[in-house]
Amino acid sequence: MTKSCQVLGTHASYGNSISHSHQATRRKFQPNLQQKRYWVPSLGRHITLQVSAKGIKTIDRRGIESIVAQLQSRGELKV
Repeated sequence: MTKSCQVLGTHASYGNSISHSHQATRRKFQPNLQQKRYWVPSLGRHITLQVSAKGIKTIDRRGIESIVAQLQSRGELKV
């Protein structure tokens, strides 16, 4: 599985590490991904999602039901 959020789709981005002498080298910024288990009343079971910290806040704000509907429409979650 790639390192991306299932809710928001955030993935690794690239940039530079700047040393004290201001020499730039390439580096990768990874998203803050968490394995989170949610109870979905409409499905009657738990689902496990790989979500970023911002994705967890989005689920709290919009609700797990709307997120599950969005994932099902994209074909990422099979029922």
